[in-house]
Amino acid sequence: MELNHLSPTFAVSPQIQPAEIGRLAAAGFRCIINNRPDGEGPDQPRSSEIEAEARRHGLLYRHIPVIPGQATAADGRAFAAALNEAEGPVLAFCRTGNRSAALWKAVRQAS
Repeated sequence: MELNHLSPTFAVSPQIQPAEIGRLAAAGFRCIINNRPDGEGPDQPRSSEIEAEARRHGLLYRHIPVIPGQATAADGRAFAAALNEAEGPVLAFCRTGNRSAALWKAVRQAS
């Protein structure tokens, strides 16, 4: 699993698998934000699968699906709310990590 830390409490990554969530919890992450719409790729697990595993490990989980290049103000507000709700380090992911990083940067610039 490839993590790109953008701050001490925020990282992005490409698609994660349910089996990796235990390692994320052990690494100290407290929240996972999924920015990938279900069905975007044939090898992608469903959001509900990732959510179930995140909850099993005691992690907050938010699904804020963003179509590449089409992030909206509402997406930004939902992302900011998830960051504010998190009680510890956050991992956000999408297919490559770029959408998640762009949302994080937009939220930081707006605040």
